[in-house]
Amino acid sequence: MVKHIVVYTFKEGVDKAQAVKTVASVLEPLVGKIPGLLKMEIRATFQGGMDYCLYSEFESRQALADYAVHPLHLEAKEHFFHLLDSRVAADYEV
Repeated sequence: MVKHIVVYTFKEGVDKAQAVKTVASVLEPLVGKIPGLLKMEIRATFQGGMDYCLYSEFESRQALADYAVHPLHLEAKEHFFHLLDSRVAADYEV
């Protein structure tokens, strides 16, 4: 199993609470629709200088790679990617 964690900041002026809801509403429902995506959580952060965190679990490294280019994932990103300023990601196997 691969765990994929990403923390993000939004661009200045973005309504952060609404933006987190938007991100969650388009990404979390992808569980069960994209093969190998086992779990997805999007939550606002309260410390560390970032605005929200994405936590997800995948069956394998290949499943994570396939998710990155899956049409449903790419379509979901269109709803929020323009709001993002920065991101830091980490992946590890368990």
